[in-house]
Amino acid sequence: MQRFSPGRALLSYFFRGLLLVVPITVIVVALWQVFTFLDQLIQVDIPGLGLLILLASITLIGWLGSTILFQPLADLGEEVLKRIPFLKTIYDALKDLVEALVGSKKKFDRPVLVRMVQGSNLEKLGFITEDDLSFLGIPEGRVAVYLPHSFAWSGNLYIVPAENVTPLDAKAADAMKFIVSGGVAHVEEE
Repeated sequence: MQRFSPGRALLSYFFRGLLLVVPITVIVVALWQVFTFLDQLIQVDIPGLGLLILLASITLIGWLGSTILFQPLADLGEEVLKRIPFLKTIYDALKDLVEALVGSKKKFDRPVLVRMVQGSNLEKLGFITEDDLSFLGIPEGRVAVYLPHSFAWSGNLYIVPAENVTPLDAKAADAMKFIVSGGVAHVEEE
């Protein structure tokens, strides 16, 4: 039979409080840091007005980018960027990444399980990003699989035999959340 220990109970309450307070504090501090950083991009004496101007400007540019008025300017800017060798590579990669994440050409929409070593049970979660790699001179039967890192927005791209890839019956967003959280996030049923 366990005896009631006030010290142990207080310690338990303290750690339970930490589990509640620390994540909330980290989120609040991170949001505050992002807010102050964005607000300082446009120097205005009224706190918050710089962020509001920044958000309105980005929205206006997005609206202009979807109209006929802005398309010639966008094409001209893109043409200039594509003529500068180093900037072209960076611009193309960033443009493709943004398109893959939020654009009409979403690429992280096919979650898969990849056997990393033939004959092994070692597997990683990832996303097929390309089925046909012939443009790189890679023979048929191989696919490009992006394997994100946990607790980071980075990852590695592997070219693996197609038979090492098992498609998953899961939503891409749920798979990404699970990977990025290090496997601790649980998928909530709708």
